[in-house]
Amino acid sequence: MTARLLGPAEVRDLAARLGVRPTKTLGQNFVIDANTVRRIVRAADPAPGDVVLEVGPGLGSLTLALLPEVRRVVAVEIDPVLAGALPATVAERAPGLAERLEVVNADALRVESVPGPEPTALVANLPYNVAVPVVLHLLAALPSLRRALVMVQAEVADRMTASPGGRIYGAPSVKLAWYGRARRAGPVSRAVFWPVPNVDSGLVSFTRGDPPPCRVSREEVFAVVDAAFAQRRKTLRAALAGWAGSAAAAERALRAAGVDPRERGEALDVAAFARIAQYGPGGVLDRSEAEDHAEGAGDGAFADEGGQTRGGGGGADASAGDRMQ
Repeated sequence: MTARLLGPAEVRDLAARLGVRPTKTLGQNFVIDANTVRRIVRAADPAPGDVVLEVGPGLGSLTLALLPEVRRVVAVEIDPVLAGALPATVAERAPGLAERLEVVNADALRVESVPGPEPTALVANLPYNVAVPVVLHLLAALPSLRRALVMVQAEVADRMTASPGGRIYGAPSVKLAWYGRARRAGPVSRAVFWPVPNVDSGLVSFTRGDPPPCRVSREEVFAVVDAAFAQRRKTLRAALAGWAGSAAAAERALRAAGVDPRERGEALDVAAFARIAQYGPGGVLDRSEAEDHAEGAGDGAFADEGGQTRGGGGGADASAGDRMQ
């Protein structure tokens, strides 16, 4: 069974019939190039038994390309007009596949479950302004999702797939790494959208894996990540002072976790953040162990609450880092 895909004229005609005008508020940029949606489906590499979760199906360009390849598509659409029209579009352009479609009129950021069999893959053209929160929320809410292929703004794709040590590596990179491995799967020109956005897009492929070994919750690890990158130019000793209760407590946790307090968040992988979280205010590891690690580093390595060192060497680096804003 096949589906008749939407081209530029069909997209505009359908939008006109529905009285739909793409809005920046909802991040609506509709794909008008059939070759692009075919390429997205190929990159997603769906299996016939997959249940695909599609966020923001819009007028149905990607939906129509997915339906022949999978067992079921659950399309989550926040716009009630678009959600109401999608089944009719599928019935018209892919009549033999209409029973494979389930439409949910909802905000993807509030979805905790979907009707029918559990979804196994996320394939979506995501609104630029909520792409990362949507992906992270769905991975947390729907552990059955094992793979994802999402189209996002090119700069967002770079941040989602960045490795430690780079300037674009940040909280989205670390949090996505908690769930598995993300990689760039190719660029997408702005010319394939209507209306044409002022940025290019990119494809991100994701495969779920096991989180790093950790004896605290994901939320506690992410709290450390957020604190580290909220003041990313500061050393971790300074950036984590609020999270730990003081700069000295942050240093003790960092040293217990085997992390140099003079490092910055961009140097750490997700496993290092998980280790740090275990020695924090909500951590479960023995605080005396943290004290022992800190004492073993030598008195000269410690600084008081004002960022001034107590004793010997290493103080210049620590105090200078603490003053960076």
